[in-house]
Amino acid sequence: MKTAIIASLVAGAAAFAPAANKNVCLQHASTQLSASLKDIGGSSLPIPNFDPLNLAEQGSDETLRWYRAAELKHGRCAMVATVGFLTNQAGYHFPGMLSSDVSFESLAAMSPPDAWAAVPIAGKAQILATIFIAELVTEGYQGTHYMKGGEYPTMVFPAIDFSGVSKEKMERKRTSELNNGRLAQIAILSFISDHYIPGSVPVLAKLWH
Repeated sequence: MKTAIIASLVAGAAAFAPAANKNVCLQHASTQLSASLKDIGGSSLPIPNFDPLNLAEQGSDETLRWYRAAELKHGRCAMVATVGFLTNQAGYHFPGMLSSDVSFESLAAMSPPDAWAAVPIAGKAQILATIFIAELVTEGYQGTHYMKGGEYPTMVFPAIDFSGVSKEKMERKRTSELNNGRLAQIAILSFISDHYIPGSVPVLAKLWH
């Protein structure tokens, strides 16, 4: 699994590498990072600029911005997933029917992975289509792409206007969002691990087993 993840990251970095240049010196200069983790923000205690694999030093400035955008998106998805998992685990659900033969009450009685499996194919298709549309919007097709210096992906549903927020406050908000997203990624992976491998996360075993 670790090898596959590293391979995918390397492939992603290679996909955005600058095109070949006849001048070797210029080629080296074009791939040299002028930005670093310190420049893109998001660093905080107790482990500032955590990057044990030195991924931030691989590729170009565009690659580094792509990493940050990916972290933002994964963090946001993980926060939604974590809240959804805990809500379902607590037994809260929408009233009524999801489809003609599947009720929200029946889904709430299942674990989140089993509930997803019980969603009809048409429902899954609608969810995935919505995610695809949100991805198109956040990829900046309406303006300058974030890899080219544009704004990082913003919230789509609902859209939030931060135009009146100061730069300093916005940086604090972005750092908080990144940290919450990082924690949520650990949380949702722990939930999934505990579901498929009971007892693999001792803290969770004491909570709901």
